[in-house]
Amino acid sequence: MSIFGSIMSKIFHPGGGSAAASPAAGGASAGPAVSASSSASSPPASASGTPSSPVDVEAVLKDLSSKSGQQLNWQTSIVDLMKLLNLDSSLTARKELAGELNYTGDTNDSATMNIWLHKQVMQKLAENGGKVPDSLKA
Repeated sequence: MSIFGSIMSKIFHPGGGSAAASPAAGGASAGPAVSASSSASSPPASASGTPSSPVDVEAVLKDLSSKSGQQLNWQTSIVDLMKLLNLDSSLTARKELAGELNYTGDTNDSATMNIWLHKQVMQKLAENGGKVPDSLKA
């Protein structure tokens, strides 16, 4: 599964159990929704098993944060967001995520890349059925 697919899965299906692995929402289908969403997000989002009603991304992340016992700045930090979701937040993983999301900047400038990644992840979550407040997309 792609890194972005893992992010979507953890947010849209926070239990992560077998219930999240419905035929339409299987791990393999999450990847194509990411690459195709750059040009036409609506059809791939439906095909990826995106919930029929929007998922409140901020509420899910706040809930996870309250249970984590860590002080994570997930609202602005891609590293902390990935840590909150129990995903690999290493530079290598973030560079891979940047590739998935078609980052064209210098991946060696991690500060700039990280800011772009956070904004892009929030935008892509919104495009794929997430309710994301403007404050998290900016």
